[in-house]
Amino acid sequence: MILFIKHIDIEGPGTIGDFLEDNKIPYIIIDLSNKDKLPEIKKNLQMVVSLGGPMNVYEEEKYPFLAEEDIFLKKVIKRDMPFLGICLGSQLIVKAIGGKVSKNPQKEIGFYKVTIDKEGLQDNLFKNFSGEITVYQWHGDTFSIPEGGKRLATSELCENQAVKYGRCMYGIQFHIEVTKNMIAEWADTYDEELKSLKGTVSDKKKMLEDYDNLKGNYLKQAERFYANLFSTANLLKKKSYSVP
Repeated sequence: MILFIKHIDIEGPGTIGDFLEDNKIPYIIIDLSNKDKLPEIKKNLQMVVSLGGPMNVYEEEKYPFLAEEDIFLKKVIKRDMPFLGICLGSQLIVKAIGGKVSKNPQKEIGFYKVTIDKEGLQDNLFKNFSGEITVYQWHGDTFSIPEGGKRLATSELCENQAVKYGRCMYGIQFHIEVTKNMIAEWADTYDEELKSLKGTVSDKKKMLEDYDNLKGNYLKQAERFYANLFSTANLLKKKSYSVP
């Protein structure tokens, strides 16, 4: 069983859920913003995926569930459980390990190029990837590489884009899971943020046009990423999936 941790209703599993359903891998979703409670870690829990959200990891007084998740993630780390953190989720796991989360020099919102490091190209997560990929971003903070961790990817505007810790614990700053509907909903919900940054980031129309142009390759890229991730976590049988 895979556990998805949501922090806001509009940031869900996206194409990760589609992949798991196609490959008959069971998962459950809890929404901390809806006062769902984090479960006890039992044998049937095989992996944790912490999703994104508009809050910052250091806003625990405003969002008390962040402190509860920090305690939960420390248990995940102690057990060296397979883990994927996306955007906020990546920052939360780095904080739980002992790293730092701070403001990035510039917000990244829209589609950007990310370079996979030498360490990344040698890691199972990015098996059969080229050295550069296009990904969707929506973040203003960034994480450090904690002691014992490895940086796997970087970009021009944000030095640390992907990190690995332990056997199969990953954090990615970008949104591999995003769909067109998610982009539209985020743009509508976070409209004030987009307006305040006019001229430095993509607007809704541009992001949706970019998605349409990139969709085919983006979905193939996501499927390859998921196949690598869940194979590394020993949750996916060989040849049970098709990567275009």
